[in-house]
Amino acid sequence: MTPQQIEQMIQQQMPDAEVSVSGEEGKFTATVISDQFEGLMTIKRHKLVYAAVNDEITSGALHALTIIAKTPAEAG
Repeated sequence: MTPQQIEQMIQQQMPDAEVSVSGEEGKFTATVISDQFEGLMTIKRHKLVYAAVNDEITSGALHALTIIAKTPAEAG
């Protein structure tokens, strides 16, 4: 998997999000900024992002994904 592939998967699930992914060899960090996170606790934010890549995690194509999930105001 490439960072670009992961970005595309997250953006398909969360079209309004600003997504940036870095990393290699199955270990990546995704920074996701979205209004959808407003009022949600960290675990719920992460679940939204994991939903976009769950098949790749299950298959083993994606081994580890660190998620930084913020609202636009938090990212400001």
